[in-house]
Amino acid sequence: MKICHVITRLIVGGAQENTLLTIKGHLEKGHEVELATGFSPGREGKLLENAQYGDFPVVEFPDLVREISPWHDLKAYFALKKYFKKNKFDVVHTHSSKAGIIGRMAARAAKVPVVVHTVHGQAFHPYQSRLKNRLFIFLERFAAGKCDKIYAVAQAMIDQCVDAKVAKREKYMVVYSGMDTAAFDRAQRDNALRKKLGIPENALTVVTVARLFAQKGYEYVIPAAQKVLATHPDTHFLFVGDGPMYDELTEKLQTAGILGNFHFAGLVPPDEVASYIAQADMLWHLSLHEGLPRAVVQALAVGIPAIGFALDGTPEVIIDGETGFLTAAEDISAVAEKTEILLNDPAMRSRFGQAGKKKVLDQFAWRKMADILEDEYAFLLNRK
Repeated sequence: MKICHVITRLIVGGAQENTLLTIKGHLEKGHEVELATGFSPGREGKLLENAQYGDFPVVEFPDLVREISPWHDLKAYFALKKYFKKNKFDVVHTHSSKAGIIGRMAARAAKVPVVVHTVHGQAFHPYQSRLKNRLFIFLERFAAGKCDKIYAVAQAMIDQCVDAKVAKREKYMVVYSGMDTAAFDRAQRDNALRKKLGIPENALTVVTVARLFAQKGYEYVIPAAQKVLATHPDTHFLFVGDGPMYDELTEKLQTAGILGNFHFAGLVPPDEVASYIAQADMLWHLSLHEGLPRAVVQALAVGIPAIGFALDGTPEVIIDGETGFLTAAEDISAVAEKTEILLNDPAMRSRFGQAGKKKVLDQFAWRKMADILEDEYAFLLNRK
């Protein structure tokens, strides 16, 4: 098959890694694959700079931007439509909200036989303005009519779309986000890496893996950490990721007098993330807006428990009292309380971590994801 994936930005992120691993799997099977993307400026990195996913064309469209911009959006639509027509793809698979809306419209207008989309994280959610929420629901509903199938990385995403009447349930299918679970399974504690990061050798450590970006929940990390440090002052916190909030976060930590307990790893190549997570004793995932949190899956694959808000796809991997703890959204007191329970109970941390490994190692293997999607493409194409 001749396949094109479309994504808004190729930054270091879960949706991007998911897309590139899908491409890698399909290249291994002999398919012809291209990737269309917008530019990726800023501190959030460019994923292809640090990892090898195979040899395939990457075509950049400067008007495919993350922000709503009628002028750029219209130009991106016509540019993508022309590109799809010229290359005669069998399948166009869109990812992320903006690329998903414009890409599906352009692919259908270009008469691409099979057009599919993956929901990595919901474009609409309760923590945005009412007007923006309604606009995104309308756009997603319109774009759903321009494709043959919609995949979602969590069942929660499907339930939310059906409730919002984006499309009927039968148009959706869960395809869990694949990753190199074997690398996380192999990851070990490394005192040299802890020393490089400035983490004391035996310090209990909480890791957060996410872009330093407003929607990733960092506004809850600092107050929750302050509560933990009030009773466990030797606890350390590791941030794996970079982004526009770096200066703001360091300033807040400095003002709070706890900067010495925090360690910034910065942008870490995808094939090294497992090693960084393995230096921690548990993971926090405090985002208010997520599809299925890859960082939680990665932590469980390493063998450490996770604590997160009971939102979106998080309860599908954090099984409360089994692989970690769930709390109500924005409840930093509960986050601190559950953290203290795990800090005080190494046997519980080990038990939760092993239960997590058992749950995720096979379910989230990246080749399994790529094979499912390959079968889906072939079925839809043959039906056409």
